[in-house]
Amino acid sequence: MTLSSPTPAEAPAPVPGADARPAGTPPLSEPSGWHEVRLTVNGAPVIAEVESRLLLSDFLRDRLGLTGTHVGCEHGVCGACTVLMDGSPVRSCLTLAVQCEGRALRTVEGLAPDDAPLTPVQRAFHECHGMQCGFCTPGFVMTTTALAESAERPAEPEVADALSGHLCRCTGYRNIRRAVCQALDERFGK
Repeated sequence: MTLSSPTPAEAPAPVPGADARPAGTPPLSEPSGWHEVRLTVNGAPVIAEVESRLLLSDFLRDRLGLTGTHVGCEHGVCGACTVLMDGSPVRSCLTLAVQCEGRALRTVEGLAPDDAPLTPVQRAFHECHGMQCGFCTPGFVMTTTALAESAERPAEPEVADALSGHLCRCTGYRNIRRAVCQALDERFGK
């Protein structure tokens, strides 16, 4: 027996709030609002129960206490919440915690933990005074870290494109660009 789909004129109109699937099909089960996620954060394994809608920025700050991930615009525009996921910069205010299942995350706290020496990127931002109030600095540092860890030196347009995703309200970006150039020069040579 072959079943054919009804033509649009024959199809019954769905009733608001009702299941519009064919008769005899079991009802859809409500998806769970909570999920177990397993990930690595700054080299440490983390297993947590998270709500479906929990943002990564809130998970890092409120659940793990990693407050170096700053939340500015909450729209992915300012870049202050940038973290590295599997080595690539992502906006944690636009990423759900459940999307991080099996992933490796690095936050600014994971660059030079405890009393470890500053990384070349952190040192460059310090030496070039690539910050003023410091609110945007973790995002810039994480993006620059990703650039410095790439296989080969990124071209100037790639660097400009990567930095264009960050906003700083205090500086003229000059010292930030100097810090990025210093870090890349140290990593790849001039």
